[in-house]
Amino acid sequence: MFGLGISELLIIFSIIFLLFGVNKLPQIGDGLGKAISGFRRSISETTKVEDVKQGEEKKP
Repeated sequence: MFGLGISELLIIFSIIFLLFGVNKLPQIGDGLGKAISGFRRSISETTKVEDVKQGEEKKP
């Protein structure tokens, strides 16, 4: 994953844990999950719109 080893990931997660604390981590994870799902949804909608546009261009 991005060329990072387990030790580097553990250091990053421990720093995040120290900065935000136990109470904020679920909220951060929830926000990241919603952001990723929204990003994926927008990509799939863009692809669908482009497919429709290409279909319209092919019609004589």
